[in-house]
Amino acid sequence: MTRIDFYTGVANKLQTACLLSQKAMQNGMRVLLHTPDEAMAAKLDALLWEYPPTAFIPHCRSDAAEASDTPVLIGHHREPFAHSELLISLHDTHLPFFSRFERLIEIVSTDEHDTRRGRERFGFYRERGFELRHFDLSSKNK
Repeated sequence: MTRIDFYTGVANKLQTACLLSQKAMQNGMRVLLHTPDEAMAAKLDALLWEYPPTAFIPHCRSDAAEASDTPVLIGHHREPFAHSELLISLHDTHLPFFSRFERLIEIVSTDEHDTRRGRERFGFYRERGFELRHFDLSSKNK
């Protein structure tokens, strides 16, 4: 069953996604960063070329020819995906294919709408019996 982690109180969802991707990659995990649209995918792709300033996160689009050999993928399309290890969702609703992944990370910002939608997703997963963990990052934003 998919293990689900919620990271809440996030000031910048894209930077947090980069940080969590880097940590996962350092721990030998493959990551799919899933965005709601091409515009956010493009922003995330550009940010990953600059983050972190002293290292490199190998990444590509999920539909690229080299996707099966790349540790961090960015996508906004539906399946198929090159792996099923870690899904980092940047959506405001649950993804219909999340349970195909070993682990899911939901990132929730401090925005009121995003917080409300995050609570709805948390309830959705809890009602279905998924193992949930919560990490409040709001104190790190100060």
